[in-house]
Amino acid sequence: MNDHPVLARISLNPHSREVQRDLRDATQMHRTVMRMVPDGLGASPRHRAGLLYRVDETDTASTLLVQAHRLDPAGLPNGYGHAQIKSLAPMFTALRAGLPVRYRIVVNPSKRERPPHADVNIRGRIVPLSGADADQWWHRRANTAGLDLHIITPTNVHPVRPRGAEAPPMRHSLLRYDGTAAVIDPAALTEALLNGIGRAKPYGAGLLSLAPATAS
Repeated sequence: MNDHPVLARISLNPHSREVQRDLRDATQMHRTVMRMVPDGLGASPRHRAGLLYRVDETDTASTLLVQAHRLDPAGLPNGYGHAQIKSLAPMFTALRAGLPVRYRIVVNPSKRERPPHADVNIRGRIVPLSGADADQWWHRRANTAGLDLHIITPTNVHPVRPRGAEAPPMRHSLLRYDGTAAVIDPAALTEALLNGIGRAKPYGAGLLSLAPATAS
């Protein structure tokens, strides 16, 4: 296993039936990206592979970003898209307190809510957050992850609903955040980059992307 993960940037082929299916069905997309990691990972294979992913969409193109310890694009369906893979080692080694960065992440802002006077063993239901509540959630999670946010720009993303007989009967509300920040805790940020942030990671949430930014 590599010391640092790798990132695949896949320009999706809009004419591929598999791509069209996966963009409609987050459960199928998860199955497809898991084909890029080694077999035999045992229980919790996504977690053991260190796999996180996100779909970035514009008016003209869709790009699939996949991060994991090891990735083999040969596992993708024929004609799925053009993949470029790079090591993330330079990004991790560059992290230091005070470093200005640009960021992007798709997250599932939510909280667990228990009925009043419910037994402490009752976990309660997961409630999606929106508006200012979602922004505050992201501020808290980013701070815990070692980032001091300077600018946040939220963008609504189509919610995802897991499909299949064994899928949980719930919809995941998603938001994309773009902006600028400063690194305040490189160790915490490294952990967040490796493990992702928040819920719904199997459905395209949690992958934090960073790029250098000019200090203001």
